[in-house]
Amino acid sequence: MLMPGDVVLALSYSGETPEVVRLLEFARSRKIGSIAMTGVPGSSVSRAAEWTISVAIPREACPLNLAPTASTTAMLAMGDALALSISERRGFKAEDFAALHPDGSLGRRFLKVRDLMRTGERVPRVGASAPMTEALHEMSRKMMGVTAVVDPSGRLTGVISDGDLRRLLEKDPGDLQKTAGECARPNPRTIGAEEFASSALDLMRGNRITSVFVPGEGGRLEGALHMHDLLAAGLA
Repeated sequence: MLMPGDVVLALSYSGETPEVVRLLEFARSRKIGSIAMTGVPGSSVSRAAEWTISVAIPREACPLNLAPTASTTAMLAMGDALALSISERRGFKAEDFAALHPDGSLGRRFLKVRDLMRTGERVPRVGASAPMTEALHEMSRKMMGVTAVVDPSGRLTGVISDGDLRRLLEKDPGDLQKTAGECARPNPRTIGAEEFASSALDLMRGNRITSVFVPGEGGRLEGALHMHDLLAAGLA
């Protein structure tokens, strides 16, 4: 199974494990790199490998100083250190981690807004010139309790929420005869599609809102995210 370009990392605390020595000798005969991790740098395993990493300890945690206890922990710690050093040298990012761990709590931490956001016809939106009755219908139809207001080019210019409607009715019911653009609240809360979904959750909680919109290039509306979407993904 060993191929050119591989590197064998061989673990043997005593450094005299016969099958490990033979493996390293075979690797060397095929010009395959090898590293020994051992507690005895001058051992057979160390001599058979190209490089040696010492994990020597004063004694085992075992009261008899026999059972591998502290030595196995030292190897585990050194293995983690090697893995993390390589990760750093390669520029491994959270996005890469998410791609390799898509499920479970770790995967959920790295979900992007684009993974959960609503797109296309699922996004509540009306034009700025649309009557408020149309905005109300859009809010009910898309079941987000909010609708975006966009200009003719699709650029997000404002938002109307259930709360905005209640305040309009309390202030002057006649305002419902206006256009969506006239009643919309400018500068709505937005988030980028490449942001982590957890950031969207923090944004919603921090501003006590249940929805955010996702603008794309030039501010054109691309998507929407509701608190329910985050709940369904197990984030909230």
